[in-house]
Amino acid sequence: MRRSISVVVAAVAGMAIATTFDVGQWASARQRQNDGAPAAPAPRGVSGGGARFAAVPAEKGGQDIFGAYEVVADWPKDLTTMPGHEGWTFGAGQSVFAESPNRVFVLQRGELPNIPRPAVSRLGPSTVFPIGRLPWRDATIASPPGNGGTGQLAETAMEAWAKAGNKMGVDARWEHCILVFDAQGTLIDAWTQWDKMLQRPHFVAISPYDAQKHVWILDDHKHAIFKMTNDGTQIVQTIGTYGEPGNDDKHFNRPTFIDWFPDGSFVVADGYNGTRVVKFDKDGKYITSWGQRGEAGKETRPGYFNNVHGVAVDAKTRRVFVNDRGNKRVQVFDENGTFLDQWTMGRDPSDIHLFHIFSDGYLWAADRGTNRMLKYDLNGNFMYSWGTWGDFPGGMWGVHGFAVDQEGNVYVAEVDNGGAQKYRPRKGANPAMMLGKPLRVAWK
Repeated sequence: MRRSISVVVAAVAGMAIATTFDVGQWASARQRQNDGAPAAPAPRGVSGGGARFAAVPAEKGGQDIFGAYEVVADWPKDLTTMPGHEGWTFGAGQSVFAESPNRVFVLQRGELPNIPRPAVSRLGPSTVFPIGRLPWRDATIASPPGNGGTGQLAETAMEAWAKAGNKMGVDARWEHCILVFDAQGTLIDAWTQWDKMLQRPHFVAISPYDAQKHVWILDDHKHAIFKMTNDGTQIVQTIGTYGEPGNDDKHFNRPTFIDWFPDGSFVVADGYNGTRVVKFDKDGKYITSWGQRGEAGKETRPGYFNNVHGVAVDAKTRRVFVNDRGNKRVQVFDENGTFLDQWTMGRDPSDIHLFHIFSDGYLWAADRGTNRMLKYDLNGNFMYSWGTWGDFPGGMWGVHGFAVDQEGNVYVAEVDNGGAQKYRPRKGANPAMMLGKPLRVAWK
């Protein structure tokens, strides 16, 4: 076995999930008899006698492991299927964006050795590894660079990874950081010309308001955002000072995510080490910023942050929703940084990685702690959730990016499992339990 393999040994407790949503015609309310009156008949396809919250109301049996979706097996095709690439597979999956069902971008932190699951061995009294069907390698620890956590320095990240006993070319390879797949999961493009420039690619997206469909790549360890042509051949703009952290109009400190206003202006979540939101005009000129460093894990004051790890804009009201990850809460501001509202997404083990607001006006979040996708209205009311932990097809571990295409297919990128996955809507699924379609304005 290779010298350095990151492993996880864990026991998982069962978890009951309560779901609430407007089921409308899809599910019956609990039927009660009052004063001897007979219960109202259940809707077609739904049995009477109690509430039913199935994602596919007409389906018998099942348990909605993946909610309103089913996993698309073998999407994407593993890197091991590439000629001469048999020994290497996906590294930590950082982000995913679907320009269309036939052009899906995936960011990853290099490649990891393609190693079969180890045979079960005894590590000590009453301790064996691997455990049953549980994951055995954590891709985010195995993949370079080190120093990925809040407050850790990007400038010593590769040294930290090497000090952990890792060697490039043996424990990982820094290749294929920007990948593009078609609907069948075939790799149709790889922007390998940018691999050497990147250290920790964190986010990829295209503004829904940009007719030229520039591709935005954010690297938190290089403190920079790159605006590229749609074919990836040129960088047309760099925002932030490459390789130099800071806290002013020309610097970031490990930025994480971006979202846009309808006029093309945008906000940046800044970030792992920064504690602010930064607003730019449509040309990338600095407008304003807001936020202060808070007391991690305890903060309730408006405008105080610890790990700004997600931002989403409500296109209708121009409100800015900010993931204050270190304090397990959402903070809501107007477009100029005036505080409006806040709510929590749950105590431990909750760990929200990011969220999006889709065209239907609901906010969906990815929770790394519970490995579930969460739906909220924009007032913070919890509506529904789905997902389960595992490294089997459809199981989630460490969703760090997600997207929806025009056909309603859902994609996730996972830092812990590595790589990405695709889910398609189940036939007859309740739309209230599905992620909304992506917002598209200047392009379709």
